[in-house]
Amino acid sequence: MNTQDVINSFQNVVIQIATPTGTGTGFYLRDHDLIITNNHVVKGSNEVVISGRAFKRTMSPVCFTDVKHDLAFIKPPSGLDIPKVMLGQTGVRDGDEVIAVGHPYGLDYTATVGIVSKAARVQNGVNYIQIDAAINPGNSGGPLVNLSGEIVGVNSFIYQNADGLGFALPVSPLIDDLNEYKAHAGKFATRCAACSTLVTAETIDGEYCPSCGAKVELVLPPEQDYKPSGAAAMVEMILNTLGKDIRLSRRGANNWEVEEGSAKIRITYNQQSYFITADAHLCQLPKANIAPIYEFVLHENYTSQGLLFSVNGQNIVLSALIYDEYLNEQSGLDMFRRLFTKADEYDNILIEKYGALPRAEG
Repeated sequence: MNTQDVINSFQNVVIQIATPTGTGTGFYLRDHDLIITNNHVVKGSNEVVISGRAFKRTMSPVCFTDVKHDLAFIKPPSGLDIPKVMLGQTGVRDGDEVIAVGHPYGLDYTATVGIVSKAARVQNGVNYIQIDAAINPGNSGGPLVNLSGEIVGVNSFIYQNADGLGFALPVSPLIDDLNEYKAHAGKFATRCAACSTLVTAETIDGEYCPSCGAKVELVLPPEQDYKPSGAAAMVEMILNTLGKDIRLSRRGANNWEVEEGSAKIRITYNQQSYFITADAHLCQLPKANIAPIYEFVLHENYTSQGLLFSVNGQNIVLSALIYDEYLNEQSGLDMFRRLFTKADEYDNILIEKYGALPRAEG
């Protein structure tokens, strides 16, 4: 397989993961009917938001964690029709070409190509593959793939402020976890970091491993939802009033994403600058005859109170902003309701009347 063939084969396999505190990547293994990711991606959450090209955004429980190897399993939606991918059995060698696939910085389905700098590099007592393929925030938990299309590692971490220093967990610990978890499929379990015993709700001794007595954190079925505070809590209350599913909207700490008609709206609370921004990503500029669109959006900027058009590359964006000290239920409802209504309305006008192109997904 060439590089592009490998990348194409993973388009439906790679899963985007979001929690109240961050985002990451996972990948689906059909033989085990599990989504694999890093433990640090899901840490603190027993339920996460997942989305992929083969299914709609949904909530799914975290069913297994392995703190030592930074692995976690997520239960996928039932009936997924996703191609089968294979775990590599022969390992990697120094100089092998590899591909890291993931969602860095929220950019969907990004692939970077590099080589294995060191096939065996011990970090914190665990063996890792050192690679020079770019791994960025959001890549964590994604697959490291060889040119045969086999998964040879799980992209795990980078050295901050260093170029070309990425690390992926080899598949051998993953295979061990998959094989042992198979006997407990469907249950909530964790692996003791001290003695490697697999611990379930039936075997745990209070908060401790039944084999060695070390304290373990067992993932349990979702019971209590994450509760934000301050301006973030107000944003979520307003979104809930407007009929949005809060849990599916969360995209990390103080970030949300909702859809209104054909528009996608990204909301951010900037705690350093004390303001909330909401950016509705509408359609795209056409290749020709763009002057009428610019005339229209400039005119609307003078008449559309509280909303502002901008053009980012080819993307047309409609935005609103409010400082947190002025955010209350009524002011927030007024701002978001107006933005949501006008975003869908403007998107239709720009496409149907001015020939703009529909928004590219991602």
